[in-house]
Amino acid sequence: MSLTIWCNGQFSEAATHLLAEGTREHRLVWARTRSKMVLPSGETDPAARKADILFGQPAVNDCRQHPRVRWVAITTAGYARFDTPEVQESFRERGVAFTTTSSVLADPCAQQVLAMMLALGRNLLSSHREQLTDRSWSYETRRYEASLLTGQTVLLLGYGAIGRRLAELLAPFGVKLIAVRRQTRSERGVRIIAEASLSSALAEADHVVNLLPDNASTRGYVNARRLACCRRGARFYNVGRGATVDERALIDSLESGRLGAAYLDVFTEEPLPPDHPLWSTKHCYVTPHVAGGRADQDEAIVRHFLANLAVFTAGEGVLTDKIG
Repeated sequence: MSLTIWCNGQFSEAATHLLAEGTREHRLVWARTRSKMVLPSGETDPAARKADILFGQPAVNDCRQHPRVRWVAITTAGYARFDTPEVQESFRERGVAFTTTSSVLADPCAQQVLAMMLALGRNLLSSHREQLTDRSWSYETRRYEASLLTGQTVLLLGYGAIGRRLAELLAPFGVKLIAVRRQTRSERGVRIIAEASLSSALAEADHVVNLLPDNASTRGYVNARRLACCRRGARFYNVGRGATVDERALIDSLESGRLGAAYLDVFTEEPLPPDHPLWSTKHCYVTPHVAGGRADQDEAIVRHFLANLAVFTAGEGVLTDKIG
């Protein structure tokens, strides 16, 4: 079965070659405008009208309006643009498959969070800052204020691919793992709770990890009321989406000492403006939306797509990271 595959991703040379080789039995069509950035939506493209598969970051209207489209494969874990009743219903009515790349990004995001947990606990960031500034020898402070991850309580807001991988990485530390999500079915090694129990879980947690996607029910989810429930000195991490956090309330929690530290990789506005207060907020650590990154990111995304393409063309099996 030969298919027309439209793509607007500007991948590395190796990944582009891999995609071309892996789709030789099909017709690969490149969009007139391609982007290396995987977050912004692509432009509406006339070539998408004749495609069976849209791969990359297609415009939502191209996904909804073209009757030939049978599968939309996006190159991110988040899918806020597509997470509306209108779009999802359109996909269901036409039998359009919709997949993300959650499994590709889960491991790097989980490792990023674990790295920051360890760096904060072992005072690595404070020591590095002193190396770059006054080179003071803070022996007693650094040694006796260090903490262990072992046996601490970690609360996950959301429990998808990233949460499951982070749970695996945390297992050797013997942490107490709690996760809040809409479906409260049991999971091995983690206590799943309903949102009604969130306040008490926040009061218990040493670490609160936000993995929530951006949708109508999650915007502003981490707000002043919920931050006030946090255990004093708890650490907060966000590798979900910036819109899920009230940034002003987060700044206040850090400045007041309610939160001991925060690590943020995502923000309401990106790039984060140079004059934004989060850059200089006490005990706030910022990275530029890179938690999901890896040196072979493009090749990994293409391999993920090609593996799903084999399942799709065979007409049997389940597509990896299929939504709905």
